[in-house]
Amino acid sequence: MPHSLPSSPKSTPKDGRNGITKFTNCRIVKGDKLVNEDLWVNSVTGKIIRSQAAFYDDFILPDEVINLGGRILSPGLIECQLNGAFGFNFSTLLEPAVYAKKVKELNRQMVKTGVTSYVPTITSQRSELYKRALPHLGPSGYAQAAEDGAESLGAHCEGPFLSPTKNGVHNVDVLRVAETFEDLVDCYGKSNLDSDSPFHPLPIKMITAAPERGNLTRLIPELTSRGIIYSIGHSEATYEEASAAVGAGATMITHLFNAMRPLHHRNPGIFGVLGLAENLPRPYFGIIADGEHLHPTTIKIAFNAHPDGFILVTDSMHLVGLPDGAYQWTNGESASHIVKKGNKLILEGTDRIAGSSITLIECVSNFLNWSGAGIPQALKAVTSTPAAMLGLQGIKGCLDDGADADLVVLSEKRDANGLELVVDEVWKFGTKVFVR
Repeated sequence: MPHSLPSSPKSTPKDGRNGITKFTNCRIVKGDKLVNEDLWVNSVTGKIIRSQAAFYDDFILPDEVINLGGRILSPGLIECQLNGAFGFNFSTLLEPAVYAKKVKELNRQMVKTGVTSYVPTITSQRSELYKRALPHLGPSGYAQAAEDGAESLGAHCEGPFLSPTKNGVHNVDVLRVAETFEDLVDCYGKSNLDSDSPFHPLPIKMITAAPERGNLTRLIPELTSRGIIYSIGHSEATYEEASAAVGAGATMITHLFNAMRPLHHRNPGIFGVLGLAENLPRPYFGIIADGEHLHPTTIKIAFNAHPDGFILVTDSMHLVGLPDGAYQWTNGESASHIVKKGNKLILEGTDRIAGSSITLIECVSNFLNWSGAGIPQALKAVTSTPAAMLGLQGIKGCLDDGADADLVVLSEKRDANGLELVVDEVWKFGTKVFVR
């Protein structure tokens, strides 16, 4: 098994304790409202529990009652496009033990930002890198080891089946065309696309590809039948081609507006599938709210077009948490450098944006200030909506009874620049793992 999967057993309280914590005097996210309500969690099961049943039916008292002083108690944040952070990029070819160690280090740092679950992303690379890295990036939360930090929900392969004219900073020399499913197997590796046991979920959770290239649209059902999400991205697809992909089972759009055919009044392109004209299910879509990738008004237009599909992502690189400067990045066949200045990342020698170095909670604060949306709506874009996109409703991204007890305590900071949400505490599987 990959070294990066958690191995430590779930701890059991001693001295007669039951592992139950009650949060009180807090505002919790329920639908589009913040509601004053208590919440109970159990660190033994790692789940949120029904307080009435625990207290009135089973006569259970919590080990600890925590008064949050009116602060917000949110589900843990879910990041759906993370290329790396804190000096480590998932698109790096390393010895297995070294790679696994880097993943674990990232997980323990990532949780401090409020992200309790994420989808590690590998960009367009050579086949060897996918085959060696993907086994370390599969779903990792089965052991419920809170001390391991943020958990992977499965890997996102952003490439290499992309349009060479919408490659962004992806190296065109490693881009490929898929005519048959065997072309995907040849690229990613059979074991990363087919599981021989329900106890070993596939490492790959999502693939971003351009549906107009090769026979990819026809291959979508073969991916979705394996539980792999097909996301449209880095694409020259027309509205008709994008609609055909959605009809075939595509349910996500990678960083809407970026690296795709722009909206045109006679052909709305990929953006057009967010409408209702063809009676197709509307896909979810990622939005990078870092102030560089998109104009704030563009973000508002996207949100208003389909608020229930709106997902905030960072597209962050390994430069998150690092000082300004030039940093190496494995880009397909060659090594490139990315120049960091503040939150802006540029591929050295070009004017092309190379991901971001923003945190997800910063994206939430930006969206709040640019859109006029309420706090519950903004938090939904990093909790319940990504959970629904990933097929994890009732497990992640919510505060329902029986859901994983991944929580973030948030305070509100207001100044001349607007509202900022600040991560004060993070709880993973009912155990406190970070305090600011």
